[in-house]
Amino acid sequence: MEHQERALDAYVAQVSTDDDVVGVVLVGSVAHGTEREGSDVDVYLVVTDEAFARAAADDRWAWIDRVGVDYPGSYIDVKLADLDYLRTAAARGDDPTRASFVDARVAFSRTEELAGLVAAISALGDEVWAERVRSHIAQAHLYGGYFLRQAEERGDPFLLQHATTHLTLAAARAALAASRRLMPGPKYIHALVREVPTPAGFVEAWDRALTEQCTAAGDALIGQLDQWLGAGQTRDESLSVFIRDNELAWLRGTIPAEFF
Repeated sequence: MEHQERALDAYVAQVSTDDDVVGVVLVGSVAHGTEREGSDVDVYLVVTDEAFARAAADDRWAWIDRVGVDYPGSYIDVKLADLDYLRTAAARGDDPTRASFVDARVAFSRTEELAGLVAAISALGDEVWAERVRSHIAQAHLYGGYFLRQAEERGDPFLLQHATTHLTLAAARAALAASRRLMPGPKYIHALVREVPTPAGFVEAWDRALTEQCTAAGDALIGQLDQWLGAGQTRDESLSVFIRDNELAWLRGTIPAEFF
């Protein structure tokens, strides 16, 4: 909306006089075109390597700036980055980071590299998405087919909650990956699993697994997932993928599958 664009322009006018500033990247609802009347303006402030290092030493990664306030609730929500941060995010950022750059717009830049980096962060190749489906199915197999069953056998209420949460998260993440959708964060999962294309009965099975928290409901959801995306992925294959993605993440320098 016009008043958010005015606030962004005022912010850019202020920070662009600072030699440490390399660029300003608009993200969030204003970039998506889904802002409400009182929405804030989300930006990444891209600074020099030296300025980023100084901020990191002070543990200063984000803040609120109220420059150009001209409507109720107006503020600039700032996150800090440098070009190396963006390069690393494009190479191995997690989903919330990548998702934050979907529809991003460069509002100011001192380098031609910035626009390409911003576009690359939210772009993943077909082979990456296919491997993500495989990883999330493995998560579902182990949490639903092993840990959930153990929770029932032991009468362990914590493990029951834990296994159910991770099973339903994995099934939803597999559905998102099949649709090439990034996950902005767990608070969006309940809505997103209803937005992406899924087979008839999948969402109902997902809801049942989430609410009933039992092996029967878990097995039904896994059955739906296997029939749709499993492509013959065996439990032995899933075990190896699960170990790789979770227990060996520290060794491989990766992050666990639920945090992709």
